[in-house]
Amino acid sequence: MYRFESPLALLGILLPLLLYAWRRLRRQRPVALPFSDVSLLRQCGLGSWRLFLRRLPGVLALFAWILLCLALARPQSGDEQVQEYSEGVAIEMLIDCSSSMSQELEYEGRRMDRLQAVKQVFSSFVFGDKGKGLEGRPNDLIGMIRFARYADTLCPLTLDHEALRQFLDSVQIVSERSEDGTNIGDALALGAARLHEVEQTLARQNRRDPGSYEIKSKIIILLTDGENNCGKRSIAEAAELAQKWGVKVYAIAVTAGNSGGRLGGWFARLRAEPPLDTRPLQELADKTGGLFRLANDAGSLLAVYQKIDQLERSELESLRSLDYKECFVPYAFAALLMLGLKLLLENTLLRRLP
Repeated sequence: MYRFESPLALLGILLPLLLYAWRRLRRQRPVALPFSDVSLLRQCGLGSWRLFLRRLPGVLALFAWILLCLALARPQSGDEQVQEYSEGVAIEMLIDCSSSMSQELEYEGRRMDRLQAVKQVFSSFVFGDKGKGLEGRPNDLIGMIRFARYADTLCPLTLDHEALRQFLDSVQIVSERSEDGTNIGDALALGAARLHEVEQTLARQNRRDPGSYEIKSKIIILLTDGENNCGKRSIAEAAELAQKWGVKVYAIAVTAGNSGGRLGGWFARLRAEPPLDTRPLQELADKTGGLFRLANDAGSLLAVYQKIDQLERSELESLRSLDYKECFVPYAFAALLMLGLKLLLENTLLRRLP
């Protein structure tokens, strides 16, 4: 894109035309030449190259003036820049990997353990599945924490969802009794801390580079089928931290419902699970402004993710800007060059003797 920052200077181009018109009006046009024959004038050399060059200084002065006016008008060239401004949701997924997650349920006509069903639904939530009513989360920071007796960060919050997919595929149910348990409190505290930390980091980056990426909201999706039975922090203590840092918790309790279930692996001897006390999870969601739902099969689990997908949406805007660069230098240089050539001709080839 090309523009003139001071376009009024272009009016100066009309000045030579106005002067020429004014002089023409003042000059009285002669009726005829005072000579009856102009052949003698041609013999005097008035048609030579010197006569032709006598007009050149005036032409050079005219073009120099036009170029000078163009330079004074400050021509600028602009490059359009499109900056993507993303306001996304920071999501920390907390996945229960305790032994009870090996209980089977039916999903899309196949029997699979709860963990596998959770992984498939979560994958559809992140990458999108039109058939299941999920749009995908391409603009969201998503991380993953697994927990059983201990909670650890499996994947840090990232926009690289392909890397997240690889970490998700690696999630397995704990195989050692010493690692088994349901440490919900520590997992919640760790997830809230990760979200708070990334928010602070992005805030510092935005002070240096405004408009790069901002967190619209911070949420934890907690998925468990048990009660908090180990760890340093209780669910209530973790809820206090989440509320302090503005983190909403969407808690999903996977239960067997009335259909019961089957356990695989070395837990096959377990045939029933005790009723789940969901009051701490309900209070957790209420305190943080989130949501609590029961999911007793894969269909209800998918419905919960569809609800979260509707409530928490990210935004993407395009900021268009023009970066202008000054282009007056070539015009000014050309004008000076023409003026210099004019003066050179007038003092050499076209020099007038007194």
